[in-house]
Order: sequence, then structure tokens, then C-alpha cells
Amino acid sequence: MTAMAHEPLTQEEVLLEGFLALDTPEGFRAELIEGEIVVTPPPDGEHEHYISRIVRQVIRRSKVDMDFSGNKGLKLKSGEACPKDHAIPDVTLAPLELGLFRTADSWMPCEGVAMVIEVTSTKPQTDREAKRRCYARGGVPLYLLVDREAAMVMLFSDPDRDDYRRLLKRAFGDPLSLPDPFAFSLDTSDFL
Repeated sequence: MTAMAHEPLTQEEVLLEGFLALDTPEGFRAELIEGEIVVTPPPDGEHEHYISRIVRQVIRRSKVDMDFSGNKGLKLKSGEACPKDHAIPDVTLAPLELGLFRTADSWMPCEGVAMVIEVTSTKPQTDREAKRRCYARGGVPLYLLVDREAAMVMLFSDPDRDDYRRLLKRAFGDPLSLPDPFAFSLDTSDFL
């Protein structure tokens, strides 16, 4: 009997396998962002306040009925120097009629996702830069970032390769116009 030679695993494959096998403490979440494993503790109350206010408005006011998932794992295309990114947005939104979340695996592709939302927390630069690039590479049409340190809401749109081509910024308290399929002005007056 002859032993079969196996191709050695690449560094990227080893990293991805190790990441997928992680056992994080309850309430923590682990993501693979541009080749780095990022572990985040459970969010604080202010973080959840912003999420609650946005999701309530989306459900009540969007032109298209939206379904949402908190902490849904997304498999995203990767850049040249990093393995496939695995991000967990604070909120993932998709048209209800698509039924994306009901049959999705823990890590699902991002096709059909209308918008992802992040609220800055323990690693704000990751949300501002690395995750923005990951979502753009994945083709997520809209990325809404609530930047607590800057007291700003930012909407990134029109993904093109490693980034978004458009950015709309509003200070907390000012409305932010969301395009189709949402088509309403996000009220941020309660963010102050």
C-alpha cells in the first residue's frame, strides 16, 4: 500500500481552519478580518441603544419590508494578501422576501444583503477601515457606521473592489438619507 502525498496547507488555510475551530467565551464573537483574528467582548448598553433605534426605524419605515439578523456571520471575498474574511456585523439587513436568514449556515455568503451596520466599540479602527474594506470587497451595497467617538453616522455606498466610492456623513442629531430599498431619512436625534 502506497501512502498518498498531500499538498501542504498554505498559511492562509491554516489560519482559516484555526479560526473556524475557535471556541470563544460565551457572549464574545470572533471574526477573521484581513488575516487577523479579532475577538470582541459583549457590547455595552449605549452600543445596543444605537442598534435598537436604527433597527426599529428600518422595520417601521423602509420602502421594502426588511428582515434583520444581529451578529450574522458573513463570508466575504478577500484581498490578495489575506484569506477569505469572516465578519460578523452588528446588524445585517436583507429584503424579507428573500428569506436569507432562515436557512443560512452560521457563515453565509453576502449575496442579497442590503446593508450592514456597525457601531464602534473596543476596536473602532477595525470598524472604520478594515471592516469597511471587507464589506466593499464582498459587494455589500450599503455600510452604515455609527462612530461613537466622532459622534457621526456614516453611510458608505457604491462598493468598488477594496472600498466604497461614496460617503455620506451626518453628525448625531442630523437626519441621514438612506437610499433604496430603504428610502427614508434615519432620525439620529436620539443618539445625542
